[in-house]
Amino acid sequence: MTDYNPPLKDMLFTIHELSGLKRVLQLESFADFDTDVVDQVVEEAAKFAAEVLSPINIPGDQVGCKHVDNGVVAAPGFAAAYEQFVENGWQSLDVSPEYDGMGMPGIAGVAAAEAWQSACLSFTLCPMLTSGAISAIEAHGSEEIRSTYLPKMASGAWTGTMNLTEPQAGSDLAVVTTKAVPEGNHYRITGSKIFITWGDQDFSENIIHLVLARLPDAPDGVRGISLFLVPKYLLNDDGSVGKRNDVYVPGIEHKLGIHASPTCTMAFGENEGAVGYLLGEENKGLAGMFTMMNHARIGVGVQGLAIAERSYQLALSFALDRKQGNAPGVQGSATIIHHPDVRRMLLVMKSQIEAMRATSYYIAGVQDLVHHSGDEAERAAAESRRDLLTPVVKAWMTEIAQELTSLGVQVQGGMGFIEETGAAQHMRDARVLPIYEGTTGIQALDFVGRKIMADEGRAMGVLLDEMAALDAELAGDERLAEIRAALAEGAGQLRSATTWLLEKGPLDPNTAGSASVNMLMLTGIVIGGWQMALAALAISNGAASDDRAFADAKLVTARFYGQHILPRANGFAVAAMAGADVVMALAEESF
Repeated sequence: MTDYNPPLKDMLFTIHELSGLKRVLQLESFADFDTDVVDQVVEEAAKFAAEVLSPINIPGDQVGCKHVDNGVVAAPGFAAAYEQFVENGWQSLDVSPEYDGMGMPGIAGVAAAEAWQSACLSFTLCPMLTSGAISAIEAHGSEEIRSTYLPKMASGAWTGTMNLTEPQAGSDLAVVTTKAVPEGNHYRITGSKIFITWGDQDFSENIIHLVLARLPDAPDGVRGISLFLVPKYLLNDDGSVGKRNDVYVPGIEHKLGIHASPTCTMAFGENEGAVGYLLGEENKGLAGMFTMMNHARIGVGVQGLAIAERSYQLALSFALDRKQGNAPGVQGSATIIHHPDVRRMLLVMKSQIEAMRATSYYIAGVQDLVHHSGDEAERAAAESRRDLLTPVVKAWMTEIAQELTSLGVQVQGGMGFIEETGAAQHMRDARVLPIYEGTTGIQALDFVGRKIMADEGRAMGVLLDEMAALDAELAGDERLAEIRAALAEGAGQLRSATTWLLEKGPLDPNTAGSASVNMLMLTGIVIGGWQMALAALAISNGAASDDRAFADAKLVTARFYGQHILPRANGFAVAAMAGADVVMALAEESF
């Protein structure tokens, strides 16, 4: 089975019970929507994923995109799928009505994105980056730029990209050398960028590149970076697409995975210079780019969830069909789902997928409060929570995707290692997720440095207090005893590790770096446990009472998370608090 079947029951349960949708729909911005409308939109998005995007996934991987004439031709079926994507208005889902968007809650957008990413990760990278570009232009562009570009981007007629990395500047944006020289009401951009996802294609009318560059008199380092909007095609006075801008694609990369998503080298200004327009203020472009990057980081976290779900579905289908060996109570050869270790692997996948889904939808609801709440205190609290969890969502979920897509191969044994079954593609596609939009190490340094130490642990303390307050509610149902005890233990370890970091981090410059990834993974596991406990509590309180099988499965899955996943928190906590001594002790020549 290589088809994708959106897990709508769990998606809708998670939206209703764990995302905060009830509160979000009370906001003035969403007065025209109710839960029925959100459900219908998510169901239609899932249908589009299954019927339109899933069929192009394997052919896209096998054939890939092609570089021709300084541009890119998309993989087979992608142009037709994108045409339907635009016709259905999907790009506008959570864009403001001010720019011709639907104005739906971001919760609906994240749920739709999960389905699309599961169906075809390569395809959906394009609209994901367009969404990020829209958010940056809306936040930092002039009114003229917003009114000119955003309606076309919201419709999907024009796509968007993010251009940061250069050959000599990977994650270190301080050494970006692309130049921008003022010329009238615009700038001339010259330089090159690498690793630009969907830097070109042949199915949209225009491509809007957001580019980091330096002015001639810019100060050194990140303080001298400006952000520019550089269209593939310049616009005529009436806003229609005009002549080609001086931006081309001299080559695309040959990669481990996401073969149908072009990863481009971009050349700006090799002739007369590419025309670009300033977004925000000169020398303050990093703020605009981080608006887009933080949007993308949550989106990439959702990709980790999505590709793990696709891998799980394939592994489950195989386990239900493949006969191998004998099992107690089964006459003759048994399907392998009867073997305890196969069930363990599938539950490791299922439980963590459900934890990631809950976390993704929850942070989407928090983001809705950040952007739309009229209550200043609520908005500030939501912003603090969003900022704390963004690096965790990005890094924890994409690291877990490595484990789960590998298990997806393992469940299928030798057949999983064969390309034609499809399991290998999910593992290959997932491997880039902990790398782009800031590696796991970069996310972890941001998490311990800016989100915990610089904040003196306040945001983390509020989150831990919220988890502790849940204990009394969990105590009311003995079926929740295992997840309750495991969550209390894990949250306690996270609190201890946070206290240790705040005490020891300032004493040694290597302490935070040595602890960072372990701290981040510890936090992710505990947050996942918190969400699974909330899901189990919702079932205890009567949610999904009309579907006993689903409700019982959710309780078992939460119990499994408590028994098998939350105990990992102890290992990460111990490693985080081990300090930097042994990490830094080995001489370079001894590696």
